[in-house]
Amino acid sequence: METRGIVPGLFYIPMNSKTTWLEVSLLVDGEMAEAAAEVLGRYVSRGVVIESTQIADEMEGTGYPVGKLRVCGYLPVDQDLENNQQRLEEALWYLGRIRPLPDPVFKPITETNWVEAWKDHYQPVKVGERLLIVPAWVQLEASQRIEVRIDPGMAFGTGTHPTTRLCLEILENILEQKDRLINSENPILEMVDVGCGSGILSIAGIKLGVQRALGIDVDSDAVKAARENAELNNLSDRLELAEGTVIDVRAGNYAIRRAALVVANILAPVLVRLLGEGLGDLLTPQGKLILSGILLEQETEVLAAVQRYGLKSQSRILQDDWVAMVVSKTV
Repeated sequence: METRGIVPGLFYIPMNSKTTWLEVSLLVDGEMAEAAAEVLGRYVSRGVVIESTQIADEMEGTGYPVGKLRVCGYLPVDQDLENNQQRLEEALWYLGRIRPLPDPVFKPITETNWVEAWKDHYQPVKVGERLLIVPAWVQLEASQRIEVRIDPGMAFGTGTHPTTRLCLEILENILEQKDRLINSENPILEMVDVGCGSGILSIAGIKLGVQRALGIDVDSDAVKAARENAELNNLSDRLELAEGTVIDVRAGNYAIRRAALVVANILAPVLVRLLGEGLGDLLTPQGKLILSGILLEQETEVLAAVQRYGLKSQSRILQDDWVAMVVSKTV
């Protein structure tokens, strides 16, 4: 076997093997999940998946996520594999100096089974009082809950991560009072989902009462996954999806320029940057902005940015070490 150039400790795969991907995963608590995902995202191909490792069973085959989170991505088996794997392990080592991390687990898999590998971890999950997040490949009998069918592909957003669940719960609470959000100059309640990922928040928003939604993401794979999920839920005609930024929305590049409801479930440092780029300007005068992806220790920094850019915090909810907040314009 040719081993020239292999760094000791790296997972070697012969280049002529049928393996096409090297899966890398870590089991972490909620506080480190986003940080680990950010590091993986620099090196893996087609995005990072954050998934629950355990679902506590409830009636009717549904449940709720518990336990540690599995952060997972895939390195392509090509001429850059050795270098990418070494750089990834070094980056994780430095992250582990801030707070201890387990060693990453590497697993070679083929193209035919990597798409299916993560599906074994999912089953329907109840969120809030009304929503049921259903994996696209699971068939259920009729449910009294509102079903949101999701096949995340390589996009973030399965309903199991605390940041997504917090957003969904806030969406449900706000849209129970949706008449208060309707702009008198525009009777159609609209929503903008910044960093839409799999489209789960936009789709849930429409099913909870939003008339139209715009979802944007800088990741083309996320936009593709969101479009497929919109079709899966028969909402393609009400959900515009595009690869773009807050600046693009403000420029009027899409059908919706401002909305009564805006949601951004992204890493806290990115939220701070987006607030500086005019995230708050996407709101109508009486609108609500949902911010999630915030670790408890980052809340002060985000709140400072909220106030700096002419917004005020109205409420917050907490799960584990994650915070989601609702903000509005000060005037």
